[in-house]
Amino acid sequence: MSAPRLQTTLMLLPSLALTALLLLAPMGIVAVMSLTDWQFGASHFDWIGLQNYRNLWDDPGFRKAFRNTVYYLIWVSLGSITVGLMGAVLIEAHTSLRSFYRTALFLPVASTLIGMAVVWQFMLHPTLGLLNRLIGLAGIGPYNWLRDYDLALPTLAVIGIWQMSGLAMVMFLAGLKAIPPELRQAAWLDGMSNPVDRLLRLLLPLLGPTMLFVVTVCAIRALQVFDTVHVLTQGGPNKATDVLLHSIYAEGFGFFRMGYASAMTVVFVVCIFVLTLVQHKGMDKRTHYS
Repeated sequence: MSAPRLQTTLMLLPSLALTALLLLAPMGIVAVMSLTDWQFGASHFDWIGLQNYRNLWDDPGFRKAFRNTVYYLIWVSLGSITVGLMGAVLIEAHTSLRSFYRTALFLPVASTLIGMAVVWQFMLHPTLGLLNRLIGLAGIGPYNWLRDYDLALPTLAVIGIWQMSGLAMVMFLAGLKAIPPELRQAAWLDGMSNPVDRLLRLLLPLLGPTMLFVVTVCAIRALQVFDTVHVLTQGGPNKATDVLLHSIYAEGFGFFRMGYASAMTVVFVVCIFVLTLVQHKGMDKRTHYS
């Protein structure tokens, strides 16, 4: 091995060691545990092979949690990207309300999720909540937002959009700042004076790399939803808001079935990997890099 290559390898060793210790080793342990029937606190276990995965396939609770996660992922990702992009465009356009937009959208990012979930719990209270009082002025409601089977998951999705829009906005702002002002001036001189036209035909194509990154980050964060579900609904009513991470937590630390929870974790990690791969393969073909 040449001296430069040896030096490069030695410099990478600490990072590789930390990656193996903190990521690969725990994932390997979880994969091994998924092949057992170990229960938390038990002194022994039996090897059962792929039985946990077969049980997942036949488990209606797991299928429900998977569908809920996909629903939450789609709506929260689309909503966060749309609101974040609109907020970034408004702020970057130097409107008079840019400080308001910046504060309103970024406040959830800087706040503690558990604390804000408690605030939402009071706001959505069926009798004392601010939301029901406001819509009551128009003669609508009241609704039990977090205990209604049809409303609970959409309500959590709205909270998820509120939480993640600020993060998307910051990333879109960075992408907009990287666009040379000469291109906007040239578009203006060519007759592209309509703001919507400039957004669709100029800014969005140039935001391709940023959009790819934002979509990936928002999708992964949506898959990882746990805090708001655990605080606000506990997966109810009747598993209407149960998602993969909360289901894993309930199986592992509620029912102590660590082998089964490990199998669910492996499926969850595979979903994240496949989602990221599909997004990069699909969107990268439509992304223009300068």
